[in-house]
Amino acid sequence: MEYIEGKRPVIEALRGSVPLKCVLLADNVKRDSLVADILRKAKNQQVPVREVPRKKLDERSARGSHQGIMAETKPFGYAGIGDIVAAADRSAQADGGRALVVVLDHVTDAGNLGAIARSAEIVGACGIIIPNKRAAHVTAATYKSSAGAITHIPVAQVPNLPAALKRLKQEGFWAAAATEHATDLVWDANLKGKIALVMGSEQEGVSRIVRESCDFEMKLPQVGRVASLNVAQAFTACAYEWLRQNRG
Repeated sequence: MEYIEGKRPVIEALRGSVPLKCVLLADNVKRDSLVADILRKAKNQQVPVREVPRKKLDERSARGSHQGIMAETKPFGYAGIGDIVAAADRSAQADGGRALVVVLDHVTDAGNLGAIARSAEIVGACGIIIPNKRAAHVTAATYKSSAGAITHIPVAQVPNLPAALKRLKQEGFWAAAATEHATDLVWDANLKGKIALVMGSEQEGVSRIVRESCDFEMKLPQVGRVASLNVAQAFTACAYEWLRQNRG
């Protein structure tokens, strides 16, 4: 679970349909218009409101900025890799053999995870696979940056990405790593059919061991001076090239 602190962040969580277990209200909080808005939204969404001593909020606060209001989130329901494979099989049968699975190699920012989920859902990806350690997991920030899309696409946590890629390749996927070390451009890569699109971390990119587990590599063309795109932006560009190649 996660705690969301502060009046406006709690309002944003309620507005963004973040799954909440309850709202915690300090017994001495000032009942202003923001608190009234929180109570109204919580009632409309059937989120319980519990009045507690302010000391309890102080104990649970990570930043000390709760303003007498905190929301406790529900744990995110992760899928299994088998669920994603099954979704990909259904997609391939319905869409002429095409299916996209997104594999994130230790992306650490929850906001980037959400932005990737938003683009992945829009292009019709069947799921997202992330490591269960040293990587971002689904938080309130993910819900916000995904604009709610994270609730419509399965996300699986796995202990070993090379093993996950091996499983996907056994199911008929080609594993494509998006990396600046590639020689071929994404425009020249064959992204038709069932593709596992591997994106690297914000700092290091796709790791060597994961690159070695991929079938081929590709990169985005660059003509400007900036070294690279944000991982979420880069994913969107690659995902739309996959969609273009599989159109119709």
